[in-house]
Amino acid sequence: MKVFDFDNTIYRGESSVDFSFFMIRHKKKILLYIPRILFSLVGYKLCLLKKEKLESIINGFFAGLIDGTESHELFVKQFWETHADRLNESMLGLIEPDDVIISASPIVLLDGIRDKLNTGNILGTEVDFEQKKITRFNFGDNKVRRYRELYGDREIDAFYTDSYNDRFLMEISNEVFIVKKGVPVKKH
Repeated sequence: MKVFDFDNTIYRGESSVDFSFFMIRHKKKILLYIPRILFSLVGYKLCLLKKEKLESIINGFFAGLIDGTESHELFVKQFWETHADRLNESMLGLIEPDDVIISASPIVLLDGIRDKLNTGNILGTEVDFEQKKITRFNFGDNKVRRYRELYGDREIDAFYTDSYNDRFLMEISNEVFIVKKGVPVKKH
């Protein structure tokens, strides 16, 4: 079985950040959260931001994003109409039906393109839209916990990611490929 990260691996860029900018056109108050999100993204990429702090920042963003008057599914659908071209076709070609995609991005965002991802085994951050908060943050060592809950000790033959934030999944994989500019390179 192969396991894939999503952002900067299958999707060129950070889908959650792109979705945030997409949403600005519909909800101007989101602008207040953008500097904090961008700063947090830098900390995340540099492995300097603790999981709890990142979750707190994201919960604040969701509280601003979700007001109950619009359908988040509609926004997700509209987002993918303009962003599906950012999917890396060569990475998609590696995904088989039994493979798994594990992402820190909200599952509702990934559900919007589930039909393009070649597998139904997709795990992401879960959000309670009524409570306006994350209920399961699929980040760092939580990715391994979630993987183990669903797949037990099933071996990961190859893991594809762009970030050493995924070191916990790297540790349980037989082979690791670091994806840079859409190209997987075997980690030695």
